[in-house]
Amino acid sequence: MIGLVGFCGLLLAAEQPIPFSHKVHAGAGLKCDDCHTLPGNGREAGLPAESKCMACHVAIKTESPHIARLAAHAREKKPVRWERLYRVADYVFFSHKRHVVKGGAACADCHGPVAERDVLAKEKPTSMKACMDCHEERGATNECNVCHDVR
Repeated sequence: MIGLVGFCGLLLAAEQPIPFSHKVHAGAGLKCDDCHTLPGNGREAGLPAESKCMACHVAIKTESPHIARLAAHAREKKPVRWERLYRVADYVFFSHKRHVVKGGAACADCHGPVAERDVLAKEKPTSMKACMDCHEERGATNECNVCHDVR
């Protein structure tokens, strides 16, 4: 039930293997790109290696059973299998680099106020209409070949 609207219009969040609060981490001064890198063409924002998390958590909240599980993943060099919330279709070319680095979009423009959330749910649509509306608002092109291979 990833990011679906449930009964009474409430967003349902994906159950994550380890609880994680973006609100707590943003409150500690971390920025989106401190953890989410844009490798390759930037289609997906990368997730931090567990060892990066443990750089702080070696001394912070060490008594937490959740941090103990994170530490075990780091020791075993085994990535945590986080549940994805946002996905665009495979036939769509999407680049975080093009939108954030070159286009000046903020992460919250597409993902909502993540820094205010203890638990994440998909808050914004990733439909063609939502993307085209955003392009129109920002004066970006809506030509088909910008997002689709039309060969």
